[in-house]
Amino acid sequence: MKKRRILLVLVIMAILAVLATPVMAANETQRDNATDFYNSGVLSLSVYDPANAIKYFDEALASNTTMIRESDALLYTYQGKSYAQIQLRLYTGAIETANQGLAIYPNDANLLNNKGYAFYELGDYQDSLAAYNQALAIDSTQNRTWVNKGDVLYKMGDYQGAIAAYTTALGNISSNQPGSANVTIKLALAQKAYDTEILIVIIVILAAVGAIVYYFKRKPVTQGNIEKSVEKPKKEKK
Repeated sequence: MKKRRILLVLVIMAILAVLATPVMAANETQRDNATDFYNSGVLSLSVYDPANAIKYFDEALASNTTMIRESDALLYTYQGKSYAQIQLRLYTGAIETANQGLAIYPNDANLLNNKGYAFYELGDYQDSLAAYNQALAIDSTQNRTWVNKGDVLYKMGDYQGAIAAYTTALGNISSNQPGSANVTIKLALAQKAYDTEILIVIIVILAAVGAIVYYFKRKPVTQGNIEKSVEKPKKEKK
C-alpha cells in the first residue's frame, strides 16, 4: 500500500513538472520581474485567459529582458503574445508582435506560422502564403503549417497546390492522431474542387471545338447562291 502511495505521489510530481513549463532563471535566487511576468503570461494562456496573457507578456517585454533572453523565454513571450492576440482576433496586432519577434529571431517557424495565420484571417492570402512558405523552408516537418498552407491555397483557388499540401501533412501523421480526420476531409474537398475545375475546362474546350467545326462545316452563302435562290420573273408570250 505504501509503495502504491509513493508511486502515486511520484506520478503527480512528474505531471506537475511537465505542466510547469514557465522558465526558471539559471540561478533561482536571481529571478527578475521579466521572468515573473513571463511565467504569469504562460499560466494565463494555460487557463484560456488570452487577455491577461497579453498584459503579462507586455509587462515582461517592458522589463529588463536580459535573463529571459538567455533562456529563450523572450522568444516564447513573442510566440505566446501573438498566439493570444490571434485568440482574441487581434490579427493586426498579432502580425506586429510576430514581426517584433522575428526581428530578433528571424528563423523561428512558429512566429512565421502565427503571422501567416493572422494574414489569412485578414484575407491577405498572398502574404499569408509567403509567411507559410518561409516557415516551411525553416522547418518542413510542421504539419500544422502544411495544413494552414493548404487552407490558403484552397481559398486562392489553387486546388492542386492545396491537395499537395494536405497530402504532405497526412504523410507525416498517422491516421489515429488528433486532427488527421479533419485534414482528410479538407483533402477530399480540395480534390472534388479540382475535379470540378478540370471538368469545366473540358466542357469549355469541347464547346469551343464544336463551334469551330460547325463554322467550317456549314455551307457558306455566296453571290451565286443568292442569285439562284431568287426566282426570276417569267417572260410573257406574245
